[in-house]
Amino acid sequence: MDSTGKPSTAQVLLLTTSTALTAVFYSVYRRRTTTVARLRGAKRVSIDQDLKNILTAAPGKCVPYAVIEGVVRSVKETLNSQFVDNCKGVIERLTLKEKKMVWNRTTHLWNESEKVIHQRTNTVPFDLASHDMAMAATIRVIRPLDSSELDLETTYENFHPTVQSLTNVIGHFISGERPKGIHETGEMLRLGESVTGVGELVLDNNLVKLQPPKQGLRYFLSRLDYDSLVEKQQSSVRVWRVLTALFGVVASTTLLFILWKQWVYHRQRRKEKNVLEEFKEHQRKRMRELNVEETSVSPSACTVCLTRERSCVFLECGHVCACDQCYQALSEPKKCPICRAPIERVVPLYNS
Repeated sequence: MDSTGKPSTAQVLLLTTSTALTAVFYSVYRRRTTTVARLRGAKRVSIDQDLKNILTAAPGKCVPYAVIEGVVRSVKETLNSQFVDNCKGVIERLTLKEKKMVWNRTTHLWNESEKVIHQRTNTVPFDLASHDMAMAATIRVIRPLDSSELDLETTYENFHPTVQSLTNVIGHFISGERPKGIHETGEMLRLGESVTGVGELVLDNNLVKLQPPKQGLRYFLSRLDYDSLVEKQQSSVRVWRVLTALFGVVASTTLLFILWKQWVYHRQRRKEKNVLEEFKEHQRKRMRELNVEETSVSPSACTVCLTRERSCVFLECGHVCACDQCYQALSEPKKCPICRAPIERVVPLYNS
């Protein structure tokens, strides 16, 4: 806080940043809390022969938010991994990432960085079937790529290092970027994989579908079971709650500190004003005792003797109010005649 009582730029920046982050984190925390509550309240539906009867009896032949646990089965076609033999699935994602070392000019260290330079996702229609192979009922999964928590199994991984010449090495050190190579990965949702789906369950033309829900609810497809999926979302809620509380404490502490400094500043100003008024009153009383007219006293006259010129600066208060002789005559410990602050040192004042 500066001499005018205003908060410093750093304090304002800290308060603004921490308040904004608290608001953002709280917003995310509320959304995640709502997601967990909706997830816990979702209706668990089994894939069996009564599934269509349940949907037929439901309003609009629809369960707005349902939990389905089943195994992946293809409808017609399947995707074959081009890297792994006898690896078949219904969703395949191929990713190429460029890995490189980047020079950090602040820490003066090489930091590893990666960037996705290419990604391709292929999918074919698939169903979720019961774990009981005797059950013929299935559920068609609609728009699986729109789902959250779609964690695919990594089926292939390879790293292609960059071949560098001496000229390239020198150029990389000058530019601050040193390529390491290309990281290639293949991921797949394989046939027979156990999947938990959470979304809107509808009966459409005798076909049961699991599709993205309405009303802002999240759509889930996960290889975790239902309890593990809920626990994972709950863990995320705890993280965002801690972040919200942490930055909220920082924002509150910063605000309280600024308000406290403002209060101290204004209290000090009031104290100085009262002392100055008392001093002026005492000075007027002394002038009456000496039968001296106030207009006859020079504005630069010593406030103690009222005759000699002021010739010294008192520190740390900074008042210029006395001559050297009156300063020497002050009793120990020496204090400023105006504000009564201790005089740490004296600087001579030369009037030209």
